Amino acid sequence: MAGGLVGLLDDIAALARVAAASVDDVAAASGKAGAKAAGVVVDDMAVTPAYVQGIVADRELPIIKKIATGSIRNKLLVIVPAALILSAVAPILIDIILMFGGAFLCFEGAEKIYHKFFGGSHGDKVPVAMKGPEAEKEVISGAVRTDFILSAEIMVISLKSFIDRPFPIRAVALVVVAIFITALVYGIVALIVKMDDIGLSLAGRESESSQKLGRQLVAAMPVLLKWLTIIGTAAMLWVGGHILIVGAHDLGWDLPYDIVHGLEESVNGVGGIGGILGWLTNTALSAVVGIIAGAIVVAIVSQFHGKSHDDTEKAELASH
Repeated sequence: MAGGLVGLLDDIAALARVAAASVDDVAAASGKAGAKAAGVVVDDMAVTPAYVQGIVADRELPIIKKIATGSIRNKLLVIVPAALILSAVAPILIDIILMFGGAFLCFEGAEKIYHKFFGGSHGDKVPVAMKGPEAEKEVISGAVRTDFILSAEIMVISLKSFIDRPFPIRAVALVVVAIFITALVYGIVALIVKMDDIGLSLAGRESESSQKLGRQLVAAMPVLLKWLTIIGTAAMLWVGGHILIVGAHDLGWDLPYDIVHGLEESVNGVGGIGGILGWLTNTALSAVVGIIAGAIVVAIVSQFHGKSHDDTEKAELASH
């Protein structure tokens, strides 16, 4: 009996060690995945506040909560299961999906730059001052659709960083990333959206220091949103270009990767700052690839959009 108990305790101890190792694996995989997906996360945080601009102040947080709920539902019920199935039955499809996602990010970044310098409306813009239940539903559904694309990219990038791990580790790590990223993005979005309200509240207090801080927060709001847009655009081009370079390498075309990697290695030996220079070189070259790829996709999409617009006009003329 005692021997059986000792054996049972040994088994429990062994299982505990395996569980602890699994937790470490999940934590390591989740941390690595979060770092890899950081660029898309920044873009997600930059895009989302636009959806509640012009909304009545007391409806901002409830709308953000509904968008966040839709986001986590998309991740846990659709994106994570689909990504795990593909990683198990056809891992190469992960690389292909990543390439399409990278091209999409490059397109988004390049299109933002194009419209910044040449005018026109960007697809991310939404109507402002929308009020009422039906308008709120439209805002939420539009935000959740946009979030689905960005969430899919985040999840696939994350999965790619630990695709060689056992299936249970992949599954748990993806769920951890999904929950953490959603909480991070929409927690920060909520703070950004309410920053002007917090500032106004502080500005109304008797303390001069509180009033000063409140005015600074209100003044900083548009500046912060502007810089978030700039950083988000840069992140899209950098991450998108990097995905294309690495994806092409994984699919058998090594030239772009070898060029970027070679230039990165050539500066890594610089004393004291080699690592920083290497990262900057890789980032800059990835952004260049992102701009070029994005410009090509923008040109192609513009051609199809122009043709579609012409066909619509011809059809309207013919109907008259």
